[in-house]
Amino acid sequence: MSDRLLGQVAIVTGGGGAIGAAQSKLFAAEGASICLADNRIDAAKLVADEIQQAGGNALAVELDVRDAKGWKDTVNIAEDSFGPVGILCNNAGANFRVGFLEQTEEQFKQIIDVGLVGSFLGIQAVVPSMKKIGNGVILNIGSLASIRAGGGPGYAAQKMAMVGLTRSAAQSFAKDAIRCVILSPGHVDTPFLRGNNEHSPNDWDTSIDNLDNYNHRLKATPLGRLLDPDDIAKAFLFAATDEASMITGSMITIDGGAGM
Repeated sequence: MSDRLLGQVAIVTGGGGAIGAAQSKLFAAEGASICLADNRIDAAKLVADEIQQAGGNALAVELDVRDAKGWKDTVNIAEDSFGPVGILCNNAGANFRVGFLEQTEEQFKQIIDVGLVGSFLGIQAVVPSMKKIGNGVILNIGSLASIRAGGGPGYAAQKMAMVGLTRSAAQSFAKDAIRCVILSPGHVDTPFLRGNNEHSPNDWDTSIDNLDNYNHRLKATPLGRLLDPDDIAKAFLFAATDEASMITGSMITIDGGAGM
């Protein structure tokens, strides 16, 4: 590795999940100290332990991204442990794959609250820390649904809204040398699409364990394979470095051509 993030401090939400874990490991290998924030603290601790065993700096913090106080506490823990935070990766999300008329108000609100409100609260909490060091990078996770409607009404609304949130943050904090970028994955092979999780339920009709579903997503990806979490992590790493120093308010799509 090339120490592209040497001395940086990053908060990664959903750090115990496949995409957040891949980001955390790669960022740590590039020299960053990582605060893995997740409401599934045991999963986050496993990733933090793996990073530490590899010689990196990491800690796990239990965080419900919908809790403003929890966000403030997380930033304080990261600062006390490693120093001011220069990178925020907003990965936390939820989805319920049902039709428009079948999606409940509770489901809709949970998707919006976790993915959109959680990211908004995270940005508010971390910007004062970034101002201490005079710069920062906020990386929001989007989706193909940030480009075109998909994934159900709540998911489509949340991911489209992330574009606006990204642009608003980029415009608001450019004077502080804080960039904000949205990165939109295509079809990624993770437990979010395979497993039956509380935040992302799946059954045989929706899981990519069902080969019909898997092949449908594969066929929709012109480059011929589903993405993996490392593909997403590498794009996040680029966006976090000085190589992307003039990219803000923009979307980077990592989809193997699926959005064409």
